[in-house]
Amino acid sequence: MLRILLILICIVSSGATTGRAQDILGRDGAGAPPVWVQIEAKPSLLEARDAARRYAAALPSVGGFTLGNGWYAIALGPYPRDEAERLLRDYRLAGRIPRDSYIARRSAYQRQFWPVGASLDDRPTPDTPAPDAAAERPRPVETMREARASEARLTRDDRFEVQEALTWAGVYEGAIDAAFGRGTRAAMARWQQDNGFEATGVLTTRQHDELMRDYNAILDGLGLERVADRATGIALKLPTAAVDFARYAPPFAHFDPVGDLDVRVLLISQSGDRTTLNGLYDVMQTLEIVPETGPRSRERDGFTLVGEGALEIAHTRVWLRDGEIKGFTLIWPVGDEERRNRVLQEMQESFDWLPGTLDPAEGDASAQRIDLVAGLEVRKPRLTRSGFYVDDRGAVLTTADAVRNCGRITIDEVHEAEIALIDEALGVAVLRPENRLAPARVAMFQERTPRLKSDVAVAGYSYGGVLGAPSVTFGQVSDLEGLNGEPFMKRLTLAALEGDAGGPVLDPGGSVLGMLLAHRMENRSLPEDVSFAATNGALQDVLSRGGIMSRQTSEDGMMSAEALTDRANAMTVLVSCWD
Repeated sequence: MLRILLILICIVSSGATTGRAQDILGRDGAGAPPVWVQIEAKPSLLEARDAARRYAAALPSVGGFTLGNGWYAIALGPYPRDEAERLLRDYRLAGRIPRDSYIARRSAYQRQFWPVGASLDDRPTPDTPAPDAAAERPRPVETMREARASEARLTRDDRFEVQEALTWAGVYEGAIDAAFGRGTRAAMARWQQDNGFEATGVLTTRQHDELMRDYNAILDGLGLERVADRATGIALKLPTAAVDFARYAPPFAHFDPVGDLDVRVLLISQSGDRTTLNGLYDVMQTLEIVPETGPRSRERDGFTLVGEGALEIAHTRVWLRDGEIKGFTLIWPVGDEERRNRVLQEMQESFDWLPGTLDPAEGDASAQRIDLVAGLEVRKPRLTRSGFYVDDRGAVLTTADAVRNCGRITIDEVHEAEIALIDEALGVAVLRPENRLAPARVAMFQERTPRLKSDVAVAGYSYGGVLGAPSVTFGQVSDLEGLNGEPFMKRLTLAALEGDAGGPVLDPGGSVLGMLLAHRMENRSLPEDVSFAATNGALQDVLSRGGIMSRQTSEDGMMSAEALTDRANAMTVLVSCWD
C-alpha cells in the first residue's frame, strides 16, 4: 500500500494530470467498483434459493440476484477485482465452483433475494453515493403482539395471497381459503425456519414483505399491467413487456411477441349463446396454435382448453354471460412453467367484463384464406386420402399409404380410427373407428365381372378436405388385369388425382367394383388418364382377414349421374394422417 501511495505522489508531483491519477484509482485502487464471481444461473427462484443455500454452507459471501427474464444468479462477493480474480482462479482449481464461473459487474444484477433480507445496494460503492442514514435505518423487530396486530390488518385478498405464496414456496399444501388455521400456521413456521427466522407461525411485517417479494420476483421484467381493450370489452393483466396489440380478427384480438420471449395472447370476444360457445370450442381445437394433447373440460357456460405441445403450451379459458362470450388464450414456451402459471393466474384473477363485444367487421378481410380462421392457421394433416364404409359399425377400406407412420388417423377429420389390418402387397388397409359409427351407406360389392369399356365412376377427395365433399370422376374399364398381368387389379381409363386413392370404383348401378389404388409405377411415367383399381376378390379377402363380412350383389342397374353421385358420396370418407 505504501509503495502504491509513493507512486501516486510521484505521478502527481511530476506533473501528471488529475485524470491520469483517477484512471489508476479506477482500475486498481480503492475507488474501483467491486465485482462479483458468478457461479451459477437458475431458471426458477426455488432452484436458485436451494443452490444459494448449498453454496453458502461451503463458501463465504454467497449472494443470490434476479437477472430478469425469469433467471436467477448465484454469485460470490462483492470483492475488489484483483481479489475476485484470485478467488475465481483458486476456487476453480480446487473444484469448489463450476469451471464456467466468471467475473460479473453490479449492472448485471437486479434485486437481491439471498441472503434473506439483504439488498444489493446495502453496501455503498464508489460509483453510488452513500445512502441517507435515516432511509437505511432497519425496521424495528416486531414483538409477537405487534406481528399479530399487523396480520389482523390484512384483507381477505391479502390472506389469499399469503397462502398462494406459501404454496409456491413449497411449504403449504392446504386449501386457499384465506383462513389462517393450523395448516397455514405450520407452513408459516416452515417458511420462517427455511429463511433463518424464528419459527413462530406468525409472520412479521418484514417477513410478510419478504415472502411476497420472493413470490412476485418471478414476474420481474414481464411488465404485468392491466390492459383495457374497449373493442373486445375485456380488461385484464397482460405481460406488456412480452406482448403488444397486433390486430383484430374476430372473434380474436391478437397480441404478438415484442421481445425475446415467444409469448402470444388472444382475447376472445363475440356475441352468442351455448350453441355458439360449443362451436367455438370445436373450432379452437382445429387451430395450429392449440396442440392436440392436453386436458379439456366443458361446462354449461364455459370451457377450458389446454394444448400441450413439444415447444409451447396454449391455455384457453372462455365464459358465456348474458349473451356474450369472452375469454383469452395464453401461449407460452414449454420449460418455463413457473412463470407461465403465475401469469395465467394473474390473467384469470384480473379478468374483467367491459361493455360490448368485438364487432365482426373489425380487422382486414383481405387477409382471409380457406386454411385460416380469424387470422390463425388451421391444423392440417400430413396426408389425406379417400376411403369408403364397408360395414354398419363404420369400418373403412382405404389405401395403405394413407395410414402408414401416422401419429393418429381420423375419418372425416372428426372420428379417431385405428388400423385393423394392412395388406402391403395389395396396398390397402382396413380401419376401425374408436367409437362405433352409423354410416349413411355401406359398400355393396358387385359379384359380376365388368365388361371391357363399360362405364365406371370413382368417388374421392381429390383435393383433400378443401371442397368439403368427395368428387366423382367418370371413366371406363380398360383391362381386367394390371400392366404386368396382375389378376388382382383392373386398369381404368380415368383421370384420377392423388387424393382419390382409396375411393370406391362403382358401376352404373352404384355397386362397388373395386378400390382405386395409389398411382405408383417405379421408374415409369404413365398417361394422366391411366389408373388402377384393386379387384373385389382381393378386397373381400382382405376384409375377411380383418374380421369383416362384406356385402355382395349380382344385380345390374343404371342410375342417373346425380343419383350415382349421391350414393357414392354417402359411402365415401376422407382419411387423414396426422403427425
